[in-house]
Amino acid sequence: MVESGAAVAEEQRQTAVDKAESNKNDAVSNSSDPSDRPIRVYADGIYDLFHFGHARSLEQAKKSFPNTYLLVGCCNDEVTHKFKGKTVMTASERYESLRHCKWVDEVIPDAPWVIDQEFLDKHNIDYVAHDSLPYADASGAGMDVYEFVKAVGRFKETKRTDGISTSDIIMRIVKDYNQYVMRNLDRGYSRKELNLSYVKEKRLRVNMRLKKLQEKVKEHQEKVGEKIQTVAKTASFHHNMWVENADRWVAGFLEMFEEGCHKMGTAIRDRIQESLRGQPGRGFLEYGDESDGDEYYYDSEEEYYDDGDYDSDEK
Repeated sequence: MVESGAAVAEEQRQTAVDKAESNKNDAVSNSSDPSDRPIRVYADGIYDLFHFGHARSLEQAKKSFPNTYLLVGCCNDEVTHKFKGKTVMTASERYESLRHCKWVDEVIPDAPWVIDQEFLDKHNIDYVAHDSLPYADASGAGMDVYEFVKAVGRFKETKRTDGISTSDIIMRIVKDYNQYVMRNLDRGYSRKELNLSYVKEKRLRVNMRLKKLQEKVKEHQEKVGEKIQTVAKTASFHHNMWVENADRWVAGFLEMFEEGCHKMGTAIRDRIQESLRGQPGRGFLEYGDESDGDEYYYDSEEEYYDDGDYDSDEK
């Protein structure tokens, strides 16, 4: 049963290829691309969670020719869910996303999964643009949906953007599911809207609190470590400065101390002398400046004798 189905699919594919070859010959006989109108290029896809990878592929399609009118087909939910799987965005949301892309001139809703000659003729399509990777058709035989347009020479290859795809975006969300659930809970979504049980919600909240506490502890540890390193560097710097300059600093201090002591002693002596000058008659005679600080004159009745005039009883 499976083999007969595959045989029928193969027969249909061969018929389409033969017809495509005939159309190709007709196209060649009708000369090259028209110059009196824009080249009508068609690109199709699902465009779920429309991202810059989608936009770049459409940009390439738009720039395939100097004068291009870009039509973009987008499959509806029924066809997409049947052949590719569940989408995040609805068909109407995906259509609207495409309408806001600057490279798109026209959006074709409810686009077919497999392109045939009838569809090309209906929309006056000159070329179909897509990346060269094969996409399975609706027959289940693993045939490429773009085999027909490739065979007739009306396929324009575009390059995929590495590192970004709808599947990658969904994988990021699934990988960090708990964080995104808590994100929405914090923004006011109820656990019922997020399809969470009561126990699951409480467990998530406890885990998130513990995680935040761990992050705070780690942040505090990092700050303390930075301060310790700063203090150690400062202490090492000052220690090195002291070792290098200790002798000079000590000598400078002693010099300043000695100079200060000398000035202080001079000031004290000057104050004493000034005080004594203001109080005469206490055993000191003032004769102007002192010529000898150790010679004193006493105002008394004691006589001074010269050695030559001194009479002694002893001979």
